[in-house]
Amino acid sequence: MLHHITLYVWILIQVLIGYNLLLPLILFFFYKISGLLKKPSLEIQSNKEIDYAIIVTAYEQTDFIPSAVSSILKLNYKKFLVYIVADKCDVSNLHFNNERVILLRPEETLASNTRSHFYAIKHFKREHTHLTIIDSDNLVDNKYLDELNKYFNMGFSAVQGIRKAKNLNTNLAALDAARDLYYHFYDGKVLFNLGSSATLSGSGMAFTIGLFRDCLENKEIQGAGFDKVLQYAIVKRKQRIAFAEKAIVYDEKTSASDQLIKQRSRWINTWFKYFSNGFKLIIMGLKNFNLNQFLFGFILLRPPLFIFLILSLICLIVNVFINPFITIIWVSSFICFFVGFGLALFQKDTDLRIYKALINIPEFIFLQVLSLLKIKSANKISVATKHLHKKYPED
Repeated sequence: MLHHITLYVWILIQVLIGYNLLLPLILFFFYKISGLLKKPSLEIQSNKEIDYAIIVTAYEQTDFIPSAVSSILKLNYKKFLVYIVADKCDVSNLHFNNERVILLRPEETLASNTRSHFYAIKHFKREHTHLTIIDSDNLVDNKYLDELNKYFNMGFSAVQGIRKAKNLNTNLAALDAARDLYYHFYDGKVLFNLGSSATLSGSGMAFTIGLFRDCLENKEIQGAGFDKVLQYAIVKRKQRIAFAEKAIVYDEKTSASDQLIKQRSRWINTWFKYFSNGFKLIIMGLKNFNLNQFLFGFILLRPPLFIFLILSLICLIVNVFINPFITIIWVSSFICFFVGFGLALFQKDTDLRIYKALINIPEFIFLQVLSLLKIKSANKISVATKHLHKKYPED
């Protein structure tokens, strides 16, 4: 009896780990099937003029803010004000001669994304209807707000844009960009087109003021992960997060190992902290017959890439000694995953440097294992990633 129980538990563990390898191709299959079916297309419901508050958050580091603001002021759409929340920053080098740029310097250290966001909201110069969040190291495409408008005018209250790499100056930066391509495709485009929601990415996202306040105003979020709390709160309310793949922000990729370790420690910590929300959404989806909640719940349960890849490799190696037939299944599952990963990269004109950097994936995974060892102190390291480079003339 004990032998049978152990065997069933071992099989269950393998299934729970291994399905993550197959999930990308499964999602891709249904994505392609749904594309062949005639579905009512999303339609513009109104053409109202939206008044944006563009919130730029910075913590300790201000080097990139002038470039970020310069790109924002070049936007085609003009009905906006920019609110820079310079938390624990020396602002003596920041000078803006444009009335649309409001520089805010909190008297006390906020050390929190949501506190910075609501600090900006409390200091709004007028009654904005929508807000969008930009990191201080981002640059925005000049059509960014125009593309967001399309989805808000379709009736959505939350929209996630796409974050493209601003720099590919190191192998780590290129691998970070490859990871983004994977998640943007499956957790953004595919998931949204299947009737669920795009996952939020921390910046390059926009909301109606009412929804943002309703979801976060009375919540105290310590450390990283406000986007995880926010996306759960939105989908819990049966609302979808639209994916605007032409609303582009250019994001600074981690280019050094110590950056990567600190950043991923925070990110991994947030997954352990909030992944249980996935179970809640799956149950809600079943009770409400809500596809958005059901699919999104499965995505929230999925561990970070490197974790389920390592666990899958361990399962494969163990089966080499105890069950060669199951080993073949594991090898096939890995092949399926690599095909799915490749499909994500092939969807766009992926920079050649990203393909060349793939050979360094083992190093990338090793650094994230080091990050895993630091998750207990993740939120004590810093609340923001400090980037080392300001210009990339070769890009």
